[in-house]
Amino acid sequence: MWTIEEIEAACSASSRPVKLPPHVLDLPDLPFEETLYPYGFPATVRSNSGAVLELYRKMWGEFAALRDTDPIAVDVHLAPSDTRECPPEPGYELMLPLLMQVADKDNFSIVDLDRCTAAIKISQAAMAHPLYLQYYLLGFPGFCISTNYATCVHAGCVALKGRGVLLCGDSGAGKSTLSYACARSGWTYVSDDASFLLNGGTERMVTGDCYKLRFRPPSAALFPELEGLEITPRAAGKPTIEFHLNGRPIARTQTARADFVVFLNRRAGGTQELIPYRKDVARLFMHQVLFGSAASRARQFAAIEQLLMLGVLELRYTSLEWAVERLRRLVEEGR
Repeated sequence: MWTIEEIEAACSASSRPVKLPPHVLDLPDLPFEETLYPYGFPATVRSNSGAVLELYRKMWGEFAALRDTDPIAVDVHLAPSDTRECPPEPGYELMLPLLMQVADKDNFSIVDLDRCTAAIKISQAAMAHPLYLQYYLLGFPGFCISTNYATCVHAGCVALKGRGVLLCGDSGAGKSTLSYACARSGWTYVSDDASFLLNGGTERMVTGDCYKLRFRPPSAALFPELEGLEITPRAAGKPTIEFHLNGRPIARTQTARADFVVFLNRRAGGTQELIPYRKDVARLFMHQVLFGSAASRARQFAAIEQLLMLGVLELRYTSLEWAVERLRRLVEEGR
């Protein structure tokens, strides 16, 4: 900020209008712009850095456009920094309609869930840690999808002969492993960990990320094609093998209809069976990841009830091959 004396001097030294220095709160122009389609929904990203758009292309660039909703508006400001140290893990705050995630003064994201807009600031230091950025900050606008257009279910999804199976369970339950085992056996792959049930209607349509899977390192003993691939720490600290399906002989689709809901249980003491499961437990398991306004949660709960009308099953297994074959019988015979 100039003093009065500095302003006087500037005005006296020039016959042209004096241009003040940028205000400390002014942001740079955002000349780089691209529309991408995370999970099939449009999102227009603007930034002052082409490198930021490249990170978004790696996250969302493979998705095809499937929905004609108003684009999520994502503005990302890249700020200079004097360090390459990774920022700390952000803290979360929900003050509806705002969802905020703050690591420090140079790394934060503010999402307006009602208006479907996001304002994100990241440091040059964070750019040296793309996994951190993608997991914590750049992907944050995706919550606009799960609070406005779809309901997130902690489940993988595979389909056979046009009939989809949601594979539900806690982290480590085997969703990715079983999803991929099914895909290698001729099923169509939709997602391995997070599926989005489209709100409205009664068709129980699910969309997911059909372009990659994330495995725990022990999965390399099951699938030879994973051997030798880099093990990278996810932002949450879990070692992960990220496996992209481009060029792989795997059928895949972004959407499928859910016809069966199956909870996975690999800790059944050797017992292998497919049995009915408690719907009240399934409902609470699915509800616990949902948030948003009262109207948003009402839509989400309605979507879950539509899903639970299918009934719920539990797959108890120790053999991956047996599990794939039992799911095949379920789809073909309906039981």
